[in-house]
Amino acid sequence: MFCMVLLVFFGATAQTTPTVNKYAFSVQQAVDYATKNNVQVKNALLTLKGQQQQNREITAAALPTISGNINSVYNPNIAVQAIPDFISPATYGVLVDEGVRNGSGQPITMPNSFGNIAAQFGTKFNATAAVSLQQLLFDGQVFIGLQARKTSIDFQTKNIEVTEEAIKTNIYKIYYQLVVGKTQLNIFDANIDRLEKLLSDAKALYQNGFAEKLDINKINVQLANLKTQKATTENSIAVGYLGLKMLMGMPVKDSLILTDNITEDQIKSGILADAYQYSDRKDFQYAELGKKLGEFNVRRYKLSYLPTVALTGSYAKNAQRNQFDFFGKGDWFTISSVGLNVSVPIFSGFAKDARVKQAQIDLEQTNNTINNFKNQIDNEVAQANLNLRSAINTIDFQKQNKELAETVYNQTVKKFQVGTGSNTEITAAQTDLVTAQSNYINALYSAIVAKIDYQKAIGKL
Repeated sequence: MFCMVLLVFFGATAQTTPTVNKYAFSVQQAVDYATKNNVQVKNALLTLKGQQQQNREITAAALPTISGNINSVYNPNIAVQAIPDFISPATYGVLVDEGVRNGSGQPITMPNSFGNIAAQFGTKFNATAAVSLQQLLFDGQVFIGLQARKTSIDFQTKNIEVTEEAIKTNIYKIYYQLVVGKTQLNIFDANIDRLEKLLSDAKALYQNGFAEKLDINKINVQLANLKTQKATTENSIAVGYLGLKMLMGMPVKDSLILTDNITEDQIKSGILADAYQYSDRKDFQYAELGKKLGEFNVRRYKLSYLPTVALTGSYAKNAQRNQFDFFGKGDWFTISSVGLNVSVPIFSGFAKDARVKQAQIDLEQTNNTINNFKNQIDNEVAQANLNLRSAINTIDFQKQNKELAETVYNQTVKKFQVGTGSNTEITAAQTDLVTAQSNYINALYSAIVAKIDYQKAIGKL
């Protein structure tokens, strides 16, 4: 029994253990994953679906509407209506014409007034079954709405592309920042190995009386500093991975390995195009579609001055009974009608004029924004161009500086090993080497970021 309980417990535990997926992604694969799982992209896709439903609603306004109605009325007290007495005058008219005399022997004459008759019109039970149809023939605002359907879909589709591009830009930067971090860890490891070798040599020299205990302590301090910097970098990289997963829409528990590297050739290839077009920018295309929708809006309000025309029709059956026996024998009377309704706007308190002017002002603001956007794009391209050129020059300079620092460090170590150098010189050379290596790594990352910004500025990311 106890074994069965254990089996049930471990079985339940196995079922509730979350599945951990493992991914090895290039930067493009990371972008592709994000386009399917990022929350902002998902919401943009839902906005597009919402626009599709709005378009269906606009289309429905141009389609016929059909409605059915069944109505039953019970009249406990049929309404009484007083009407002029039309029976008595006719009767007296016959008597007068025939010369009939009254009991006094006098000819009957027509009275001056006959009063009213109280009469009930209708039956206790009435029932009506009807079908009505209405078809809009012309409405300026609906007409423009139908024309704007494709543009509204294009507008939301372009919004998805703009969102995806923003996500792509951030993924590129974080991805390569982590790649640089991994490269920096490799450099830390190489420097740690170098210092451990130097520490071993210093201990040997100390045992043979050619070095001081202070030299060993100084190397230990440098080694501890490097290990501390490595641990800090590892923590930053771990946090960066969490941020990248969050941006991609990947569960935190999943494993992610980055497969791409950064090289100087990768940064320098295919850069600094001389010509670019505003229309290559997705956000500019998005703004242009917004302008087009604004133009539709102005036309929509202008056409609201025109009449609306609708065709109406109805078909009904009506029955009247003094007993509730509509499903039995009895007549059902047919009622049908066809009509044309023309609604002509005459005066609306200048509301239509205000709407037109508001739409025109909005359109003018959009035009101003687009014109300013062109200037902004020119500025972004110019800045990105300068930053990329500077970053490439910095890479070359920092690479030479790193190689020189490595040469100086190696020569200083050799001098120390043969007893002609000091530990102070080694410390200075080691510090310069680490600084040069860090500067080179930072230059690589700054250059890849500058290239990303440049490609985004010219619409080629």
